[in-house]
Amino acid sequence: MKINVHAGHNPAGKIACGAVGLINESIENRRITEEMISQLRQLGHTVYNCTVDNGTGQADVLKKIVAKCNAHAVDLDVSIHFNSGAADPTGNQKTTGVETFVYSSSSKAMPYAEKVCQMISSLGFQNRGVKYSQTLYVLKNTKAPSMLIECCFVDDKDDVQLYNYRNMASAIVYAITGARVSKPAETEEAKPGEETPVGDKDARYRVQIGAYSEKSNAEAMKKKLKDAGFEAFIIQA
Repeated sequence: MKINVHAGHNPAGKIACGAVGLINESIENRRITEEMISQLRQLGHTVYNCTVDNGTGQADVLKKIVAKCNAHAVDLDVSIHFNSGAADPTGNQKTTGVETFVYSSSSKAMPYAEKVCQMISSLGFQNRGVKYSQTLYVLKNTKAPSMLIECCFVDDKDDVQLYNYRNMASAIVYAITGARVSKPAETEEAKPGEETPVGDKDARYRVQIGAYSEKSNAEAMKKKLKDAGFEAFIIQA
């Protein structure tokens, strides 16, 4: 297959970036996109990364994504997103789950969208099903059949605790191709205070600096870290 994959929205911290909750959409959708591309290429498919990192606003991001997608003749366009609106930061023992969007019920992306929901729900997420939208810009304007995946909810503790970017990417890849990549992890235990010299080179791990009851204190720490050359984000828990 020939496939376009992109992470929706600008990067985190820029204008027109994605939803922010317990996790950050614009960080996680890029991790999934990169993992999907890696796996799809290992399976022998041709894949184009149509993610945009330099949009001047929401409309500009969407136009640039569609332009990148339409520059390639492909079988499928895949847009990776995360949802918000669950408003469940403490958890209620239920996930809010996954849903996909296609342009209409006759879209050639429909079977893939149904399978994506099934495979992600098999990880433990609620299956919210396939929905139709003739107003979403990417679905309306890409030349190839396209689907938009809302992987799970950034503001649902149950979703976030279950979420793993590699498992999510693997589920989507299997839904599209019917195949899986066998990727044994390299592990070596680190001693206290040391970094592991080997491991999964694609993995990323967060280190939290602190938690503050006053946002101004969090902003001050963020500035201090950025002044020292570190990337920093504030996430409300």
